[in-house]
Amino acid sequence: MIVVVIFCLRHAARIHGYRVTYIPSMTAYTEGITPTAPVKWRCLDGAVGVFWEASCKIGAKGYYVSPDPRLMIFFNDISSQFLMTNHGEGAARDLRSMSRAIYVPAGVPMWTSACADHRFSHLDVHIHRERLLKFLTPSLGSSAAKTALQRPVEKQDVGAIEMLAGLLVDEVANPSKHPVYAESLVGSLVTGLLDIPADAEDDWKYKLSQAQMSKLTARSSAEGGLRLTVAEMACSVGLSESWFNKVFKNTTGQTPLQWQLARRVELAQQIMLESEMTVTDVAAKLGFSDQAHLTKTFRQVVGDTPASWRRIHKVR
Repeated sequence: MIVVVIFCLRHAARIHGYRVTYIPSMTAYTEGITPTAPVKWRCLDGAVGVFWEASCKIGAKGYYVSPDPRLMIFFNDISSQFLMTNHGEGAARDLRSMSRAIYVPAGVPMWTSACADHRFSHLDVHIHRERLLKFLTPSLGSSAAKTALQRPVEKQDVGAIEMLAGLLVDEVANPSKHPVYAESLVGSLVTGLLDIPADAEDDWKYKLSQAQMSKLTARSSAEGGLRLTVAEMACSVGLSESWFNKVFKNTTGQTPLQWQLARRVELAQQIMLESEMTVTDVAAKLGFSDQAHLTKTFRQVVGDTPASWRRIHKVR
């Protein structure tokens, strides 16, 4: 028999002191699987966490499909007792052991079969697809977020994922904190489990923080206007040279060397206004190769020669 599993909760209704903002549904069929304890669940913002404890007999089977993505995290190793496939009941194609942590994209079906008697417990997290996109897009960009949500993930080595899932189960079974705590755990589980490349698309959205820019400016000033290498600049804000180059351009619209030249010209302007140093001496002080080098750079940045600019601004 096919059973349509629906958490029948009214939108915006108050359940145990929190709002229901998402009503997940899943078409499921199970045979030979029996709950050993009452199912525990909790509604969150755009997600529902469900904790199951069950036993099954050899030959037990199941079928599951949902219009939204979901996570499954098992708290015991069932790889030798449960098999799964995404290609139909009894299909030998792609038949494999059930992993301990699984991400199932929206609309992807799953068939399972037990090859031994066993007991198990697991956490299901049903998440509204648009809620997941809203969560991931600011960091990954729309294209990379959509791509990540389409890729199934199965992990046997769960590590920190199991710990996060355990914390979420505590809040599902016995809520003790504001829902935002459980929702942050869901976010951590998602990002820990999804297949998100380190060089995900749309990384043009990443920028240096104000604190990092302040630290870089202070480092530049401490050097007295002398040139820093890109590696030295990256190190001062704790980033790799390649990543620093990318996010620096996102932040300032300039390359690090263009920005540094502009900073050195600003220092040259300050020195010329506050002292009687010659342009040649200013060039030497700031690490330019000679007066001609400073003059060329100054003209590129300011639109005038140092001497001409000084005459105009010194009298003001």
